[in-house]
Amino acid sequence: MKLKDKNVLILGLAVSGVSTAKALDKLGSRITVTDMKSKEELKEQLKGLKDIDINYILGSNDVDLGNIDLIVKSPGIPVDVPIIKAALEKEIEVITDIELAYRITNNKFIAITGTNGKTTTTALTGELLKNTGVNCHVTGNIGVGILWEAVNSGEEDIFVIEASSFQLESTKNFKPQVSVITNITPDHLNWHKTFDNYVEAKKKVFINQQKGEYTIMNYDDLLLREIGKDIESNLIFFSASNKLDKGVYVDDCQIIINDGLKTKRIMDCREIKIPGKHNLENALALVSIGWALDIDTEVIAKTLKEFEGVEHRIEYVDSISGISFYNDSKGTNPDASIKAIEALKAPIILIAGGIDKGTGFEDFIESFNNKVKALILLGETKEKIKDTAISKGFSNIYIVDNIEGAVNKSFELAVPGDNILLSPACASWDMFKSYEERGKIFKQAVKNLRED
Repeated sequence: MKLKDKNVLILGLAVSGVSTAKALDKLGSRITVTDMKSKEELKEQLKGLKDIDINYILGSNDVDLGNIDLIVKSPGIPVDVPIIKAALEKEIEVITDIELAYRITNNKFIAITGTNGKTTTTALTGELLKNTGVNCHVTGNIGVGILWEAVNSGEEDIFVIEASSFQLESTKNFKPQVSVITNITPDHLNWHKTFDNYVEAKKKVFINQQKGEYTIMNYDDLLLREIGKDIESNLIFFSASNKLDKGVYVDDCQIIINDGLKTKRIMDCREIKIPGKHNLENALALVSIGWALDIDTEVIAKTLKEFEGVEHRIEYVDSISGISFYNDSKGTNPDASIKAIEALKAPIILIAGGIDKGTGFEDFIESFNNKVKALILLGETKEKIKDTAISKGFSNIYIVDNIEGAVNKSFELAVPGDNILLSPACASWDMFKSYEERGKIFKQAVKNLRED
């Protein structure tokens, strides 16, 4: 795809926008950037672009589209906003950064999506490739813009992409060598409008794949099992609960690869360093990726034995007076937080709440199962979660104004042996810039508590 001297509009100046602007500058494009935020709000992003000739339209999306050849939008911007509708009426193509990266490189892509588990699986895959000596780039929704990496990559480099439904929805030609869907449960319904739309966006990770390429999916997810019937590429299922005639599974706590003719033991699942059944599923996804790429099974096992997890996902923070603190700020939907509750031992004091993504909290409350002894709530959804909890017979609930108050209140309620868990079951944007910021503030609050 030729971009030299093309007029490209970047819609939204988040991490992907900055990466896109730097890449397009290197490719010789004429760049316009628009964002609803003001110059003051974007000062950190603008610092990284100070040496690039860019036409900025900030605090507004009122852009003359007359000479625009292409729009690269920030993944989080919905496709039904007026500027995108106007662009489509003028037959201006609107894509996201992973689509553009695919078009301008010939590198191999491994794309990992799913409602939960994609960040951990992406990070694990990056570690696996590094352990094989391959030069790889871990990018996408994990917090690293792909395009700047793409224009500076070698021909043999491999890209490991955490692909969100937001990024995938605006892809057209995108086709990874290996695609992975860890699971699909309702999420981002406020953005996608319906669960069917959300599922269709996720399916775009494999929709263009053919024979010779690989699609990896969780057999224990009944929806994915059904979707797998229509896949044209080489399908690999993994399962933590079922012995498969072909695929990757667990048998008597041994991780097994079955190629349909013979089986091979990889390792004892108790040797996996990161806790919880959901992380066993992530590990099985990694084994499947390694199998698809024909990586030595000893290297796969070594990676799983050494990997300590990712920041903000059931991350151990500290123990104070026999009370342990865990940061699961990455738990941005009820299903993710349910997995965190399942992974920790009782008793748990749970800190939750944030922005409402259009999902219910009934299953979330039911997962407490006598493990959660107190619930601390904050953010936009605090009353909604409280009402759901009370309707389910759980009433030991406390409302606070901020993370610091949540940490202090939970410590006040705790006794030695308790686990205090931040796992919001909600996105962070009502009070924070990101789940990363929320998690860092939680960890700082715990640090302040220790100092006090």
